Amino acid sequence: MQKKWSTKLIHSDAKIPEGFRSLSTPVYRGSTVLFPNAAAVSDEWDQYEHGYTYGLYGTPTVMELAARICELENGYRTIVTPGGQSAISFINFALLKAGDHVLVPHSIYAPNRLFANRILKQFGVEVTYYDPNLGARIDTLLRPNTRMVWTESPGSVTMEVQDVPAICEAAHRAGALVVLDNTWAAGILFDAFAHGVDITMQALTKYVGGHSDLLLGSVTAQKNELFDRLGAAQQLIGLAVSPDDASLALRGLKTMAVRLKAIEASALAVAEWLAKRPQIELVLHPALESCPGHEFWKRDFTGSAGVFSIVFQGEFSKEKVLGFVDALELFKIGYSWAGVTSLAVAYDFRGNKNRPDYGHRLVRLNIGLEDVGDLTEDLARALDLMRS
Repeated sequence: MQKKWSTKLIHSDAKIPEGFRSLSTPVYRGSTVLFPNAAAVSDEWDQYEHGYTYGLYGTPTVMELAARICELENGYRTIVTPGGQSAISFINFALLKAGDHVLVPHSIYAPNRLFANRILKQFGVEVTYYDPNLGARIDTLLRPNTRMVWTESPGSVTMEVQDVPAICEAAHRAGALVVLDNTWAAGILFDAFAHGVDITMQALTKYVGGHSDLLLGSVTAQKNELFDRLGAAQQLIGLAVSPDDASLALRGLKTMAVRLKAIEASALAVAEWLAKRPQIELVLHPALESCPGHEFWKRDFTGSAGVFSIVFQGEFSKEKVLGFVDALELFKIGYSWAGVTSLAVAYDFRGNKNRPDYGHRLVRLNIGLEDVGDLTEDLARALDLMRS
């Protein structure tokens, strides 16, 4: 048919050559998905089974990222979410209901704790916090209505490595699911499903993104039944992911192996250097014997990441610890981690019930891709200022 120029802006007849191939996955943006005919229209969320139906459930760019994450984690299927915290809340909303009971370690990521305290309890889900070092003894806390056990290994900030296989065995005997926040291990340094975990999540914001410039998360299911429950909830909750962010994550995957290798070596060197400094009482790095649960890291992990914590000697006031962080030049102050820039954040555990008695003396470090000698020189200067 003949079309006016204004219509051609929408329905163009222009043609370009076909057959373009690239090393990069194309960025497919779109909410509306076109169907071949009226009878083919459907709103099924499982695009693996029904083909593409709506942009909310993932464009090819997002689906490509999900498939690659799933492949690395040896799972059944993966759903990508707008961030790590949305992955956490999504799992809880999809799998828990009023009257259920969930176990959460004291060492869990703080926003996960806040979600449990403010949202889960609001919807009638009972929450019990447990010692992350409990291992098989977690069976003493399991109830007939316990539906889920959260794990995070190593723990957020305090870095306890959990005996995940023992927890899984106890939970499964009681009919409960085990969920693991596997962000520290980038989904690959700990093979969660081989150790009994049912569902994993990670913040792709961290090592997959790798450059502190995107927010994404992932949820991976070990079997079809769990994926079906998660997918049905995703459709109704509406967790849409930007294909542009997914493209950045796909790019980050290409260099993650070399980044992780370099960061692991640098972080170990810095941690071992810090362990010898007189100002430091304790280094909480899973690969060091000084870290709670080190034996489980040695047994279950294939490597270590760049995030660890240090505890200062008891003589140092809160002002001195904050002054140490402020004196650093290469280490910037900011949340998140796993980017190319080293970071330092001070924490205060006073008033936090059932957390380690580190008080104001704990600082979490993220090691980036700077020269190790430059990093230790920066740390040495800041440490020496604490004595002045």
